[in-house]
Amino acid sequence: MEIRQVSAIHGWYWIVQGFQMFRKAPMVWMLICFIPFLIVVTLSLLIPMAGPLIFMLIAPVFLAGIMVACRDQEQGRQIEVSHLFIGFKTRTAPLITVGGIFLVGLVIIYSVFLSTGGSDLIAMLERGKRYDSSEIGGISSNILSSFLMVILLQIPLLMAFIFSPVLIILHNFSPLNAMKKSFQACIRNIIPFFVYNIILNLLSIIVLLVPYIGLVILSPVLFASIYVSYKEILLGEPVKVPADDYYSAADYQKATWSNSGEESVRQAQETAPAAKETTKDRTEQAARVEKKTEILEGDIVQCYQCDILIPREEAIRFDGKYFCSGEHFQAYQDSMSARSKE
Repeated sequence: MEIRQVSAIHGWYWIVQGFQMFRKAPMVWMLICFIPFLIVVTLSLLIPMAGPLIFMLIAPVFLAGIMVACRDQEQGRQIEVSHLFIGFKTRTAPLITVGGIFLVGLVIIYSVFLSTGGSDLIAMLERGKRYDSSEIGGISSNILSSFLMVILLQIPLLMAFIFSPVLIILHNFSPLNAMKKSFQACIRNIIPFFVYNIILNLLSIIVLLVPYIGLVILSPVLFASIYVSYKEILLGEPVKVPADDYYSAADYQKATWSNSGEESVRQAQETAPAAKETTKDRTEQAARVEKKTEILEGDIVQCYQCDILIPREEAIRFDGKYFCSGEHFQAYQDSMSARSKE
């Protein structure tokens, strides 16, 4: 997988395309982003100290499910809340491993924060400790330096994390290789990511002014923009957001008027076969949509050749194995033929 380097303007393009993906299914996107928030609040209330830590461990699992939802939406399929939990059905251990590494990194960063002046800030905020005017200058300098240290340490950790879930769930990467690839991708595109973060920070300020409306829009756009950047940087492909809605509008037949009754009968006889064909096509299309809806989104399989996750209904099955395309199935048959000749 070759890493592509893009220009700075793509930082803005990712957010725009992320909004386009959100706009196609806003209610489902809001639910998908609200459920993890509800889970972390519940864990924090039930287990005050350990709850947030547990959520950090499983956060990559949720993010992986959101990435699968983005892929399905790009391919014209409906996204559902069940997408959020796909990571709990496949590649769960590697995803939680990434969460564990991320959690350990945050603990180390927090320890650095406490050792470089953060403890003074906590003492002032939690215990109301007061310092003399002669001490304020030195303490303020220590607190500022600790904040800068935390930011500098968090940036590479986030770089290693951002693309890891999608590489694990869609490309079968190991946790360490996924984090390494993610870090390299971000380093090579540091300028567009800098623009991307500036725009997100500006949008966050707007969210503070309109907290509820802004948050339910910004969160889906953020997650969708991660998928857009992954497609451009790691696959070298632009995201193709479906231009139409998932279900096309009804095509109502226009009424025709004529002065002659015989002419009306003749036109009706001529259009009857076409109308029957149209009705048949619509019936078959509705049956396919209904059948697709009945299949659980979590019912996915891995291609035997490339390990990409695909819905079971779209896979080619042979001898208990699944293939994402005819080319990969042919490649498997060729390799088996070569082995039999040896």
